[in-house]
Formats: sequence, structure tokens, C-alpha cells
Amino acid sequence: MIKEILEENDCLIADGFDDAIIGTCQRDGEVIVVYDIDKCIDSLLRDGMDYQEAKDFFYYNTINCYVGEKTPIFIDTYNNERRK
Repeated sequence: MIKEILEENDCLIADGFDDAIIGTCQRDGEVIVVYDIDKCIDSLLRDGMDYQEAKDFFYYNTINCYVGEKTPIFIDTYNNERRK
């Protein structure tokens, strides 16, 4: 169902982070994809990076990139044990 919503609304998707999608939100009348930061980093860990590499890569190459009005939103749920 989420895939249909994203396609219907021409949402921008962050490559490689499909498992990290946790929903959508509205910004200025546009449907925007929402990702969980910890799940994004976990995706990078599965690709073979260590935790620090994954975190650095994500923050440098993903979260700080603005690609227009439909730029995805990345949230921190503060549920990850690695941060404690």
C-alpha cells in the first residue's frame, strides 16, 4: 500500500533505504516520504560499512541533501541502543 501512495504522489525516494520508510507526511500540500534514521544506518551496515562509516556516510551524503520540494524527511526516534 505504501508503494502505491508514494507512486501516486510522485514522492522522491532515497535510494537503498526502502526498509527505512516509516510513513508519509504533508508539507505545503505535498506528500513527503518519512524515513527512520536508525533504519537508514542499519541499511548501510548491511551493505558492509561499520557503524561510524555508516553514520558518517548517511549524514554527509543523505540527510543534508536538498533535492527540491519533495525532499524526504528523516526522523530520529531515539530508540536505538547504540546511542545510549
